Amino acid sequence: MKFSVNRELLLKPLLLVSGAVERKSTLPILSNILFDVSGRSLTLTATDLELEMVAYAEVDNQGEDGKITIPARKLLDICKSLPDNSLISFEVKDETIKLSSGRSRYSLSTLPAVDFPNIEEWQGDVEFQLLKSEFLRLIESTHFSMANQDVRYYLNGMSIECEGNEIRSVATDGHRLAICKISNESLALPARQVIVPRKGILEIIRLLAPVDESVKIFLGSNHIRIIDSEFSFTSKLVDGRFPDYRRVLPRNGDKVFETNKDALRQVLSRASILSNEKFKGVRLNFSETNLKITANNPEQEQAEEEIEIHFPYGELEIGFNVSYVLDVLSAIKDENVKFTLADANSSVVIEGSNNGEALYVVMPMRL
Repeated sequence: MKFSVNRELLLKPLLLVSGAVERKSTLPILSNILFDVSGRSLTLTATDLELEMVAYAEVDNQGEDGKITIPARKLLDICKSLPDNSLISFEVKDETIKLSSGRSRYSLSTLPAVDFPNIEEWQGDVEFQLLKSEFLRLIESTHFSMANQDVRYYLNGMSIECEGNEIRSVATDGHRLAICKISNESLALPARQVIVPRKGILEIIRLLAPVDESVKIFLGSNHIRIIDSEFSFTSKLVDGRFPDYRRVLPRNGDKVFETNKDALRQVLSRASILSNEKFKGVRLNFSETNLKITANNPEQEQAEEEIEIHFPYGELEIGFNVSYVLDVLSAIKDENVKFTLADANSSVVIEGSNNGEALYVVMPMRL
């Protein structure tokens, strides 16, 4: 097995697949990337048994077709540090692979390709195409509400749902809920819900660019797969039941106020500096023309901010984890935001003023 490839043509697929390489694996082969040379095409595959990433490159094949696994981190570091546009030659000898480029020579130990685990073959029973920008917006609008290492393992991921011409993403950690939906008239999908694990969601965000190019999405009973011209990404699904979030959507909100998103984000960010580092609580005091935001911490320090609003409902005091509200304000694209409140013990619904695509629910805190 002997081939050569331009550094730039190899670096991009290497970077694409490296996200799936297992860092702390008990299986040494999971730290390697599978190189499969067939004719002039090179296929690179990496997996951690939960995710699988495949990317492609074109090579100048000077030997026989073959497969070998190469240590991912070392190979990536070598390729990054070589000069731009250098030609890298690979040659397998016994159980090592020899790399040469100009006057540089490297020899890396390999592991046999037959030991490399492949995610089993499966057929997607729901299949659709979306623009990358749309799919990315769907995920970025909600991903920050996923739980992290929660014992309720089904919350450590995102629910992706489709029905008819609508696709939804839903994430919750039990304290907040984020829902985003996009409609596409060209779709006619069966009702389906899958839970994609947290690591898979973060990897999809890394892979997709906000461009108007289509990407194919396949949902199976145990996997989700995304196929692009440059890569194929597969993730196992979380086996569990996602909570019925429709039941917890507040219905009794009768107090609505709108305000400029950036102005509110600035005052909340400043107040959060002096909030309790552990609980991040801030107190919001609403009056007819004014919203007062206060934060305290155990060192007896206090922050107080005010912003003008129109709130003709009488006075109301409510506490929130300021990080949750700031996450929502960062995700909303509209210039103005709309808050729907009921009382001090009820969750608030936050959404953009003009765009009904995304909706956020944040539970109150007792301060």
